Amino acid sequence: MARKVQITKDIILKAALDMLIRDGFSSINIKTLAKEIGCSTQPIVWHFDNMEGLRTALAEYARTYANNKMRLTGKNAVETFAYIGKAYVEIAVNEPNLFRFLYLEENKYKSANNFEAMITSRNNAELIRKIADYLGLPEKKAGRYLQNTIIYAHGIATLVATNVITASQEEMMIMINRAADAFLMQEGVPADRIPR
Repeated sequence: MARKVQITKDIILKAALDMLIRDGFSSINIKTLAKEIGCSTQPIVWHFDNMEGLRTALAEYARTYANNKMRLTGKNAVETFAYIGKAYVEIAVNEPNLFRFLYLEENKYKSANNFEAMITSRNNAELIRKIADYLGLPEKKAGRYLQNTIIYAHGIATLVATNVITASQEEMMIMINRAADAFLMQEGVPADRIPR
């Protein structure tokens, strides 16, 4: 007798993420997800108890997926920050449903975001130190540069992900890079010292 295929948590979460990216968060419920996987609802309920459990796990799975896209160490801190920004913009352009879920109001499961947390998070605090060292800036100024650039990039990405404006990924990166250069000059970095 043939053995049944085991429907694992990872299979379920991968299918839910695929649905989220393709059709949006509102398309996901236990029945539609079971249909997507090609199984009964039983494995989903067994792993997650209910829709609330699935949504909570999906939020974490989606955050991990997006964060993995944004992990790279560049030659220097400014290059690393630019790579993270580019990956963020790519999500807004290529996976707008995911962007809306993670960074806009569609996801009540997102972690609290505020400007203080943005600057004091361990990863960003380390990036600020590296930017400050690389550019010869006080950490407070490097922090303002990071914060202002994140806010500007988030604004542009939100406008694109919500179809308020149409811009290619390349056009968005040009706008963000120009703003980032201006933010560095506001913090006292001469134009000829701004990394390209």
